[in-house]
Amino acid sequence: MAVRNAVGVLVGLLMTPQLIGQTYSEPVSSLDEFRTSKAEWRSRLLLQRDELDEPARKADDQALLSNLLGWLAQRELTAVAAYVPVGPEPGTDVPSVLHEAGLRVLLPIVAGKRQPLEWAEYTGPDSLRPAAFGLLEPAGERLGAAAIGQAEVILVPALGIDHQGVRLGRGAGYYDRSLVLRDPAAELLGVVRDSEFVPSLPGEDHDVRMTSVITPARGVVELPV
Repeated sequence: MAVRNAVGVLVGLLMTPQLIGQTYSEPVSSLDEFRTSKAEWRSRLLLQRDELDEPARKADDQALLSNLLGWLAQRELTAVAAYVPVGPEPGTDVPSVLHEAGLRVLLPIVAGKRQPLEWAEYTGPDSLRPAAFGLLEPAGERLGAAAIGQAEVILVPALGIDHQGVRLGRGAGYYDRSLVLRDPAAELLGVVRDSEFVPSLPGEDHDVRMTSVITPARGVVELPV
């Protein structure tokens, strides 16, 4: 299988997990406290990413891609929804690696405020164009918001994931509005660095929980744990 062949190309050093300090474990007593706790977590995790040096980022990315391809090789898949990492986000080159492994890759398009993401197919680096918020998006035919339902695995960017599958994003809500349109059988794979996989994050009952998380050192971990 093409995915299996691609695994051998990626050999990376695994990062040693590091703690980020106190984790959020106390119950939230008010909406204001809930919002503050989310904001504090975002600030903490974004600062931590910014402080990571380039060699460490590259090592993380190589390990993540190797783990991801090894996991995907154990499954019979045709379509994966992914994203284009920007800045210090983990998973550089994810779309191209998945595409070269023979998978159909769907990438998100920001359609408008308070709207679910739309999707288009990634066919190579030349199929990307600059978009809002400093992002890159696919330039091909828009397949609509419901196209996420075609993906058997959805790679979900996150600032943090906890042991119950709660995902902390950047707060715009695009994935919250989009993941409800997925195939219920699809795997939701949150992508974070090792120190961003934490025991507990502030969440709500209606949040869409991740079914698994992938980190550089731990590989894919089924959730909850």
